[in-house]
Amino acid sequence: MFFNNRSLAIFGLKTAIILTAFFLAFLLRFDFQIPASQWRILSELLLPVLAIKLVVFWFFGMNHGWWRYVSLADVFDVFRANLVASLAVLLYVVFVHGVAGVPRSVLVLDGVFCFLLSCGVRFLTRAFRENYFPLLRSRPRNNERLLIVGAGNAGQMLVREIRSNSALNKTIVGFVDDDPLKLNRRFQGINVLGGQEQLARLCRKHKVQEVIIAIPSATGKQLRAIVERCQGAGVKFKTLPGVGDLIEGKVTVQQVRPVDLQDLLGRDQVRIEVERIKAFLSGKRVLVTGAAGSIGSEICRQVARFSPAKLVLFDNAESPLFYVEKELGENFPDIPLAAIIGDVRYRARVEAIFDEFQPQVVFHAAAYKHVPMMEHNPAEAANNNVRGTKIIADAAHEFKAESFVMISTDKAVRPTNIMGATKRAAELYVQDLSRRSKTHFVTVRFGNVLGSAGSVVPIFKSQIETGGPVKVTHPDVTRFFMTIPEATQLVLQAGSMGKGGEIFLLDMGEPVKILHLAEQLIRLSGMRPFEDIEIVFTGLRPGEKLYEELLLEGEGIMPTSHEKIRVARAAFCESKILSRHIEELYQAERAMDMDRVRLLLRTIVPEYQPPEPGNPEYERLFVESDRRQTSDGAVIDLAERRRQRPQVAGEKVG
Repeated sequence: MFFNNRSLAIFGLKTAIILTAFFLAFLLRFDFQIPASQWRILSELLLPVLAIKLVVFWFFGMNHGWWRYVSLADVFDVFRANLVASLAVLLYVVFVHGVAGVPRSVLVLDGVFCFLLSCGVRFLTRAFRENYFPLLRSRPRNNERLLIVGAGNAGQMLVREIRSNSALNKTIVGFVDDDPLKLNRRFQGINVLGGQEQLARLCRKHKVQEVIIAIPSATGKQLRAIVERCQGAGVKFKTLPGVGDLIEGKVTVQQVRPVDLQDLLGRDQVRIEVERIKAFLSGKRVLVTGAAGSIGSEICRQVARFSPAKLVLFDNAESPLFYVEKELGENFPDIPLAAIIGDVRYRARVEAIFDEFQPQVVFHAAAYKHVPMMEHNPAEAANNNVRGTKIIADAAHEFKAESFVMISTDKAVRPTNIMGATKRAAELYVQDLSRRSKTHFVTVRFGNVLGSAGSVVPIFKSQIETGGPVKVTHPDVTRFFMTIPEATQLVLQAGSMGKGGEIFLLDMGEPVKILHLAEQLIRLSGMRPFEDIEIVFTGLRPGEKLYEELLLEGEGIMPTSHEKIRVARAAFCESKILSRHIEELYQAERAMDMDRVRLLLRTIVPEYQPPEPGNPEYERLFVESDRRQTSDGAVIDLAERRRQRPQVAGEKVG
């Protein structure tokens, strides 16, 4: 019934527009005094013109569509339909009615008026629906008052979307924008009330309950400033996805989401050389070790985008590997997959896998990475990270793989822990092997990744969910962070650039204080740090440093063709001596001689400085962090607490 009523209303309005336009054309042509002879012509042509235009408009689909959504694209459709209709009327006048006595200007004016009236009615309908119709509805009294930061295209599209969706129950009180040219201007009928510095005052003045940040191009620094002002005003805040996530400028309410930590860190969208990586991976047999881990699984997802001939997933974690294979099989059904359970330390198994699949590109992401745990398990750390890397790298060399990409860490630079020392030893072996192999061995070194298994962010979130306290090791500890997709995309980019022996350093941006990270997470959870959620300092754990680095002295650094990737000059060792030391390290692991494992790691990696009493590095980084002041002003000595607790086997107590 609704459709019939609507069609009838449109038909009546079209008829009125055609008749009005034709009548106005005669009025304007004769200065609003139509002669009697022209009244006769007008009456003779009125019905034929109406019939011709209705048929043409029907043919062009002008009786369909929703006028409330009219856009500039619809104007061209209306123009085309009116042009054809006017030409059809002209042909009727010339060949059927006869041109005698019919002013040519009337036919032109008729077409112009009909076009203008057709567009005008549509845009008036849209204006009424967006600006006035919502005001006439019965609005609930508990409508949420909304302020939009950013009066650009995204903000304006958001206004239109909110107005068209009555179920949202939101009232837009205004825009906030720092552009002085927009101040006190109106966009979509909404005023620009002021700049971002006035945000807190405007929220209080207009009783704003929620702020939406509609600046997709905002940097992390800019977003942090806006969030801090929202938090100061005590209002909720949400944001739109970044530019890379918005498709063709389409902005909808469904894309509005809470601000998360990744937004505040402000990692820019990664630029990758698609053709270069495609040439590196497309049609190749690719093996990924540690394929079930956070980094390894994301490498598999990114590699799958480039259509490898086969993707081999190698890991010893059965259940995680099952789920990764299942996900890839669903998302990339055309790519042959092989999920292989095995251990990188089992040479016969590794060689059998290389013999069966003959991988051309190897991404080695398998490693033990948890610093405190590896301090208490040095033999396992060395066996997995050093010997496991050696076995995988040797197999890549023996079976003539084209490229081998090792995933390393910033903890390998001037390591103070077992984990970092083992990764540095693995780097040295891979670099040394590259000198005598046709395989392109490269290393990619980067810092922490957001959201990886066991990383600080999910731990903090879990602590916040349980009501705290959030445990931070030291108020001054800093780390580099990047997202998992960003890191893995740059790994692929670096791998495609490697010629052999390089250590590629990924641009990690500015280091982030872990304390600030914890505070931001608490605020994003809608609570106040040190008030709603307590933050306690536990002291640096075994092997931890206050800060991490990406470069060793003497390595040098050079830019590459990619703005986010740099390359360090390789520092080679004597091959025979390095191989002998790694073999001795393996024998010490087998004998579970922990002291000798540590000694051999210091021999292989001279810059390794374990945190021991009397060590200047220990005094600077650890002892300074031992005295803490609690929230009630009391001072506690963490070093004394460590001395009093039971000693762990193999641990030195300072």
